[in-house]
Amino acid sequence: MKPAIAYLRVSTNEQGRSGLGLNAQRKVIDAFAAAEGFELIEVITEVASGKLGLDQREGLRKALAKAGKQRCPVIVAKLDRLSRDVAFISGLMAAGTPFIVAELGADTDPFILHLFAALSEKERKLIASRTKSALADLKAQGVQLGNRTNLSEAQALGQARNAQKAAAFAASVLPEIRRLQAQAMTMAQIADELNRRGVKTALGRTWHQSTVSRLIKAAA
Repeated sequence: MKPAIAYLRVSTNEQGRSGLGLNAQRKVIDAFAAAEGFELIEVITEVASGKLGLDQREGLRKALAKAGKQRCPVIVAKLDRLSRDVAFISGLMAAGTPFIVAELGADTDPFILHLFAALSEKERKLIASRTKSALADLKAQGVQLGNRTNLSEAQALGQARNAQKAAAFAASVLPEIRRLQAQAMTMAQIADELNRRGVKTALGRTWHQSTVSRLIKAAA
């Protein structure tokens, strides 16, 4: 078995607490490692924006340093887990940093990596542009952003966003809860299983029989 370091990253504290994004990445890396004959000697996780430089990414620095000492690659699930910035990816490649992107394969041509890095950077710019456009639309509708005289509008928008986040969280975790239900597990057993996996509730707390039950009833 060939040694390797796994690096997992999510961009927000919410994703970091839920464990859902990290769990999905870990499954991809585990499957890739098993198929390609890699042994993960360490798994390093980090909650940080992909826009940050390497000097602000303690987890990634640690992964690269350990990989250098062990003379092994760093494996990520997707290229954007390293960064969405072409210059950042190119810098790693120019420095001879050994990394493998599971979704692209073990022997991906450097030119292909550059293409995917460029696509990730473009996607990041499009997201920023859409956010700016949405804020401009709100302003055009008379919502004075940051003005406390429009506190009620801001609160309403905040409540709507919270509701969207709750719905998205439920949609992401419910399929797994349904699968556990299909295995004849009780609500208490499902809560224990989610806690064992490190999955948190939408508020970043541990699961209980009552929280599992409420989520299922809310989705009914």
